Amino acid sequence: MAGMVPEGQSFVTSSPLQFIPWMSFSPGLGSPFPWLRELKSEERGLYLIHLLVSCANHVAAGSLENANIGLEQISHLASTDGDTMQRIAAYFNEALAYRMLKAWPGLCKALNSTKISLVSEEIHVQKLFFELCPFLKLAYVITNQAIVEAMEGEKMVHIIDFNCFEPAQWINLFQTFNARPEGPPHLRITGLHEQKEVLDHMARRLTEEAQKWDIPFQFNPVVCKLENLDLESLRVKTGEALAVSSVLQLHSLLVTDDEMHKWKVNSPSMSKTDRSHRVLQMNQRTLGEWLKKEPVHAYSPSSDLASPSPLSPLSLAPAPKMGSFLTALRALSPKLIVITEQESNNSGSTLMERVMEALNFYAALFDCLESTVSRAPLERKKVEKMLFGEEIKNIIACEGVERKERHEKLEKWILRLELAGFGRVPLSYHGMLQAGRLLQTNNYDGYKIKEENGCLVICWQERPLYSISAWRFRPYD
Repeated sequence: MAGMVPEGQSFVTSSPLQFIPWMSFSPGLGSPFPWLRELKSEERGLYLIHLLVSCANHVAAGSLENANIGLEQISHLASTDGDTMQRIAAYFNEALAYRMLKAWPGLCKALNSTKISLVSEEIHVQKLFFELCPFLKLAYVITNQAIVEAMEGEKMVHIIDFNCFEPAQWINLFQTFNARPEGPPHLRITGLHEQKEVLDHMARRLTEEAQKWDIPFQFNPVVCKLENLDLESLRVKTGEALAVSSVLQLHSLLVTDDEMHKWKVNSPSMSKTDRSHRVLQMNQRTLGEWLKKEPVHAYSPSSDLASPSPLSPLSLAPAPKMGSFLTALRALSPKLIVITEQESNNSGSTLMERVMEALNFYAALFDCLESTVSRAPLERKKVEKMLFGEEIKNIIACEGVERKERHEKLEKWILRLELAGFGRVPLSYHGMLQAGRLLQTNNYDGYKIKEENGCLVICWQERPLYSISAWRFRPYD
């Protein structure tokens, strides 16, 4: 009967979609039913959400035959050239398929054995993200203002950049330092990146700019991933005032072998209804406006949901690498650390938690990217596929040490850093004003900056997407 949903699958209440024959495809069907072509964007989007949740439940439960049927159904409606929800569904569909494929390591390796990954393309897409969306620009402006204020009166400044690929940030800092009444300090920047070519380019550009502004300058390249960095190799000198900039990098140190660090939660798990409602907590235009219209309920018989990871801000997943790194960083006595991270809780141990949280977070990202660069679909597609799509795949398809995209929200970063012996440095109102001016000057409509516990969050409409916090070395009592 139309509107009746088999046990264990998704359903909609009080919706015109209740009359759609849910899950009525057959395996191997070559083309969608005619009624699918008549779906409006809103109906298709809701249908895709239901299909994704149902398919993820089957994947989590190990029901590969049902998951395969779900993947085929989603493929009929999803498209990387479609509207926001169609594009999101395409990348989540790929991630779920890749997770299933990883059950056969030989097959998975064979299909990826000839894949060519060009470093130049990866760098190109990072620069596209910088150019097309304001998030990195805002992070750089706020970080620089915090550094200038912390380094007032300092004659020797050493900055460590954990993701050194964009000269614009430090060129802006040169100009600001040069305007100081006491003149610019002697500036040393240690840049970290895994590609030597990137650091060579940074060295050339920054040296040229430093000479132009007559700033005593030295650039130290460190070819390395953050997770492999030995902080002693940074050679921090006595008498230097040290500042550290980490933009979307620190979460990589949350990686751990999950099998070695199982933890239990005594509190009752989030209800199935609440978990599915995480998808609906968006207040942005287009996708968000209609997502919040209908409640989406996901029933799952999967054991994947039986042992949820901690959801409380006071519950921290074990992260030995992060702990040892922060301890070593504290030993360098930094005067300032500025951290920018994704404002999302993608570090959960269960697949369904991560699916729902990632769907919520990336829906907002896809939406704001479309609003900002709808006039440049090719560039947008590159960012969505090579940056967002790869992050989604890592969050959904990978486990253990392979899962590096373990984002955490600001409340957890605050707890981690305070436990590691760092004290919060309130970000100044002047930095917030500069960031607001950048948004206004470039007509970035829909983006907002909010203060939260002395930190800042960058929002699309009302949905926080990135957090920026500042910290200092706190001596032992």
